Amino acid sequence: MSQENKKKEQGQREEGRPSRRVLSAEKKYQIFLEVQRQETSAAEILRREGLYSTDLTRIRNQVKEAALERLSARPGRKAAVVPAEQYESLKKELEEKERVLAELSVELAVLRKKTNGGTWER
Repeated sequence: MSQENKKKEQGQREEGRPSRRVLSAEKKYQIFLEVQRQETSAAEILRREGLYSTDLTRIRNQVKEAALERLSARPGRKAAVVPAEQYESLKKELEEKERVLAELSVELAVLRKKTNGGTWER
């Protein structure tokens, strides 16, 4: 077996460094909770998971940011996101209605002038 294949099997890059491990959000949260419980030392948990103290700091910051974001959210429905093409369609429709309204306003003003100041009685 070649040296390159052995490194790939061991989870190492060609430069000799271990490949970066990607943790799921669930796994990060489990690690966070385990460290918070303080049943075992953080160093022992980090060793077991193959993480560094900076990884734990990053996880703590992510949990804090997510908690603050979630707690600061206002209750109720979130605003619906409209697709761009639907937005453009609605925008054109609104512009057309505004144009028609302006034309009708001018027509109404002309009719009022013809009827002596806006009274419909003769």
